[in-house]
Amino acid sequence: MPETILNIYLVIEKGKIISFRAKDYQIEGDDNSKIKFLKENAKTDFNDALVFPSPQNKRGEFLTYNKFYKLEKQGMQYQLFEEIFLHFNAPQNPLVCVTPVVDGEIYSS
Repeated sequence: MPETILNIYLVIEKGKIISFRAKDYQIEGDDNSKIKFLKENAKTDFNDALVFPSPQNKRGEFLTYNKFYKLEKQGMQYQLFEEIFLHFNAPQNPLVCVTPVVDGEIYSS
């Protein structure tokens, strides 16, 4: 049965995450093949990915990458992607590939 998987991008400018982008796929297969597929398409998917807002604090300041990294170390970064998951009707624990785009450069392996 096909599963919704996502390429998610952190659009970072001057150390701040100014937006997220995401592109979904409905794919069958094991997790390793799905991850490989997402990584292979990370650079080309960016231009077609939908834009989602990045969180801001009360002063309108965007989340810094350092704060995102701290959330990631605690396994809490997925909370920031809830709007994306809802938009694509993703399963409870979706398989995602998160790629930073720093000052216009896509960091993908």
